[in-house]
Amino acid sequence: MGSNVNPGNPTVCISVHPFGDVNNRPLNRLRDAGMHLIMNPLDRRLTESELTKFLGDANVLVAGTEPITEQVISNAPQLGLIARVGIGLDNVDLTAARNRGITVTFTPDAPAPAVSELTCGMMLSLLRGIAKADKAVRLGGWQRILGKRLGDLTVGVIGVGRVGRRVIEHLQGFGSHILANDLAPDQDLGTKFDINWTSKEQINEEADIVTLHVPLTQTTRHMIGQVELATMKTDALLVNTSRGPVVDESCLVTALRENQIGGAALDVFEQEPYSGELTTFDNCLLTCHMGSMSRDCRTKMENESVEEVLRYARGESPNQPVPSDYL
Repeated sequence: MGSNVNPGNPTVCISVHPFGDVNNRPLNRLRDAGMHLIMNPLDRRLTESELTKFLGDANVLVAGTEPITEQVISNAPQLGLIARVGIGLDNVDLTAARNRGITVTFTPDAPAPAVSELTCGMMLSLLRGIAKADKAVRLGGWQRILGKRLGDLTVGVIGVGRVGRRVIEHLQGFGSHILANDLAPDQDLGTKFDINWTSKEQINEEADIVTLHVPLTQTTRHMIGQVELATMKTDALLVNTSRGPVVDESCLVTALRENQIGGAALDVFEQEPYSGELTTFDNCLLTCHMGSMSRDCRTKMENESVEEVLRYARGESPNQPVPSDYL
C-alpha cells in the first residue's frame, strides 16, 4: 500500500471517461462510503498537463488510458492508489509509482469477453465486406460483395492470454484452423482446441488473418513492421485490438497503398484519437478503442476498480495489484 494513505475518507479523482454511464452502482458505492469524488470535467481522455492539474492533492486516481507519467505522479503528493479501469498498463509509469510507494491495481479479466468478440466481429466485417456494403447501400448502390468465410481460413493468434484464448474459443465455433504463438504456450489449451503452436514468423507467412493480443512492452513495440508485413500473404488481413504501437502504422500505410496485404482492422492506434492516413483506405476498418465497451464488461471493470478503492480506504490489501515484476 502507498505511503500517502488517508483511510476512511480519501479524495477520489475519476479521470477515466466514461464512468458510471451504464450503471450508477459504482459511483453510488463510492458516495455511500462517504468519499469525496472529483469527476473528469472534460468528458474525454485527459492530456498529461490536464491530468496533472486535475489530480491535485487527491489520494486516489481511478484511471483509464490517460498518460500517468512521472511528471503527473511527482505533482500528486497525496496519491496512494492508482486504480486502472482496464488491463493495459503502458500508460502508467510503474517505476515512478513504485518509487513513491503508490499501489497500482488493474482489472485484467473483465474486458476480455468484449474485446474478443469485437476482434471476431472485425474479422467478419472485413471478410464479408459488411461496412463497405452498408456504405454502398446508403449511397444508393446494390452490388453484392463476394467474400470469404471465416471457417475456411487459417487464423494466426499472436498472444494467447486472457483475450487471445477467448478469440481462439470463438474461432473454433466457425471451424477456423488456428496457428498460435505465445511466450508460454498452454499445451492443454492447444490439445483442447487443436492449436498449432508455432513461431510468429510462420504465422506471418501462412495465416490468412493475423490477430494481435499482446501487451505493449519494449519487445512488442512495432512488432509488426515493414519486414513482417512484407512476408504476409497478399490477401492476408491484420487485426489489432491490443495496443496501437504494436503495429508500425507508417509501414501499414505503405503495405496497404502497395497492396502488400489484403486489409486491416484496428481498434487501437499509436496516437488517439486517430485521424491519419489509414482513414483513406476502404480495406481498412477503424474503430475508436472500444474493445471493452460492452455494457456488462464496462460495468464489471468499474465495479472491480471501485472495490480496490474501498479496500484501500479500509486499509486492506488490493484484490488485483499489478505484479511487482510487471514490465
